[in-house]
Amino acid sequence: MVDVPTSLKAFVPLENNPDVMTHLVQQLGLAPTVAFHDVYSIADPDLIAFVPRPAYALLLVFPVSSTYEKFRRREDEDRPEYDGSGEGEEVVWFKQTIRNACGLIGLLHGVSNGPVREFIDPNSDLSWLLKSATPLKPAARADLLYTSHALESAHQSAAAKGDSAAPSAEAAVDLHYVCFVKSSPENNLWELDGRRKGPLNRGKLADDEDVLSERALDMGIRSFLKREEEAGGGELRFSLVALAPSLE
Repeated sequence: MVDVPTSLKAFVPLENNPDVMTHLVQQLGLAPTVAFHDVYSIADPDLIAFVPRPAYALLLVFPVSSTYEKFRRREDEDRPEYDGSGEGEEVVWFKQTIRNACGLIGLLHGVSNGPVREFIDPNSDLSWLLKSATPLKPAARADLLYTSHALESAHQSAAAKGDSAAPSAEAAVDLHYVCFVKSSPENNLWELDGRRKGPLNRGKLADDEDVLSERALDMGIRSFLKREEEAGGGELRFSLVALAPSLE
């Protein structure tokens, strides 16, 4: 999967590991009271109950298929390029211009939206990055991430902490990360993907429903998986990670 032009900067792909993800966002400035957790099922209530609530964001990690690529192109075909910016934005969206950085972009989408922003150290690199990014249009916002030394340093540190040997930054990787968040106070479920034309509103949630609620799963993850199965691709291999209160 080529997510951005090969002439642009590349990062070592981030391992799909909640500890690695937590290390990265906490190094940037997220409080230790919030962490990433594996979600072992979206069908078994007992397994879902292992995840602390509320769940602020969900990261879906999956191998890119021809079905997904066709749907992405078809859904984006008639959509204008997103041009939002400023304090009035319902969600903060980042366009991906760094190769193999979809994991990093997914993490940034998760910590940049909704009430989890209250857990960001106001004197941290993450706080500075969000304050700087908010007034910018998507292209300038992407340039901010592209040139951020703090972001690159935190990513390199986290990539080195994985359980498996990290591939090279130039490696062709078929895993992709998509983030689901709930906007506040609008209560909409948003799908955020730096490869798309912009953020995608997937529907309204109630005040007491988080991104791991039944309604959110139906509008987001389950809809995604059902589309893959109905297209004849079989059951999609995927993993799911939630951003939620820490267990420590």
